[in-house]
Amino acid sequence: MAYNFSDRKKFTTWRKLWIYLAKAEKVLGLPITDAQILEMESHEMDIDFAMAAEEERKLRHDVMAHVHTFAHCCPTAAPIIHLGATSCYVGDNTDLIILRDGFDILLPKLARVIDRLANFAEKYADLPTLGFTHYQPAQLTTVGKRACLWLQDLAMDMRNMQRAHDDLRFRGVKGTTGTQASFLQLFQGDHDKVEDLERMVTEMAGFKKAYLVTGQTYSRKVDVDCLSSLASLGATVHKICTDIRLLANLKELEEPFEKEQIGSSAMPYKRNPMRAERCCSLARHLVALLADPLQTASVQWLERTLDDSANRRISLPESFLTADIILSTLQNISEGLVVYPKVIERHIRLPREDPSGCHTGPQDLHRPCSPAGKASIPVTRFLSEEVRPLLEPYRAKMDVKIELEL
Repeated sequence: MAYNFSDRKKFTTWRKLWIYLAKAEKVLGLPITDAQILEMESHEMDIDFAMAAEEERKLRHDVMAHVHTFAHCCPTAAPIIHLGATSCYVGDNTDLIILRDGFDILLPKLARVIDRLANFAEKYADLPTLGFTHYQPAQLTTVGKRACLWLQDLAMDMRNMQRAHDDLRFRGVKGTTGTQASFLQLFQGDHDKVEDLERMVTEMAGFKKAYLVTGQTYSRKVDVDCLSSLASLGATVHKICTDIRLLANLKELEEPFEKEQIGSSAMPYKRNPMRAERCCSLARHLVALLADPLQTASVQWLERTLDDSANRRISLPESFLTADIILSTLQNISEGLVVYPKVIERHIRLPREDPSGCHTGPQDLHRPCSPAGKASIPVTRFLSEEVRPLLEPYRAKMDVKIELEL
C-alpha cells in the first residue's frame, strides 16, 4: 500500500498515461511516429527525481516539471508529450488508478479476516456464553453466534468496498473544463475521433468506462464514496475490537499474547489487549478522515478549484494506509484468538441478584428451553449462505498469514 501511494507509482503512472495518449493519437491520425513512442516507453521508469524537484522549484507546477523532466530524456518525443491534455489528465486519472489498485490490495485482506473469523465462528458455534445487552448479563448466546455479528458487519463492508471499487471510472480525455475543446481542435472538429481517443485511452488504463461528464476534475463525490466505505470499515473494526477488549477483561477471550510479551512495565503479569487497542485507535482516525472528502466535495466551485489538492494528498493515502494496517492487525488477532470455556461456564453459573432480591443463575432462567436458544443454527446457515460465497473470488489469496512487528 505504501508503494501504491508512493511518488514512484504516481509519476511512472503519469508517464504511462502520456504514452497511452500518444499511442491513441497516433492511431487516430496525428503526426506522431513509432520512434517517438518507443523513446517514451524506453524511459517510462527512469525518472530523475532530483531534476523534477528542481524543475518544480522553478516552475511551481508539478505536472509541467515532470513534462520537462520526461522531455529531457525523450528529446525526439518532447513536442508530443502531453499533447492536448490538461494537468488533470495525468493527475486525476492517476488518482483513480491508485484508488482502484488500493481497493485491490484491501479486498483480499478483508477476505482473509472474514475467513479467519468464519472459522472461529464455526468452531465455537455451539459453545454457550452469557449474552450482554447494555453490557448487563442477558440471555445466553454462543461464542460463534457473537462472532457472526462481527462477520455480518464485515460482510457489509466487503460489499460496500467492492461496490466502490466497481463504480470507479476513468476521468478520461476531457481537456481543461471537461469540454474536450483542445482535442476537437487537434482533430479538426472530428467528434468521432475525440470519442475514439477517450475510449482507447480508457481501455489502455484498464477501465471499462469513463465518466461521461466532468469539470476539470472528476467529481469529488467519488472520493466520498471510496472513503465512506473505508470509514464504515473503521466503525466495524472498532466495534469488534472493543468487544474483544471487554471479553478480555472478563477473561473469556484473549487476543494472541507472545511467550515473552510484557503487558505492563509496572505490572508485568497483565495481559493487556494491545493489538485490539491499536485497531481501535487507528479506526477512530479512519472514521475521522471521512470529514475531509465530504468538505472537499462541498466546496468545489463551478468547474473546479484547487483547494482540494493538498487535502486529498493527505486524506486519500492516509485512509487507505490506515485501513491496510488495521486489516493486517485484525487478521493477526483473528488467527490467534484464545477462548477460555471454563471461565465462560463459570460466568454462566454465577448467581446474580435480580431486583426482587432473589438469587438466580442464567441456567435457572433458561431451563425450559435449550440454554442458548437457536443461537447455533443461524451460524451454520449464515456462514454457508452469505459468508463463504463472498470469499470465493479471493480463495487463491487466502493462505497469507500475518506476523506483526511492534
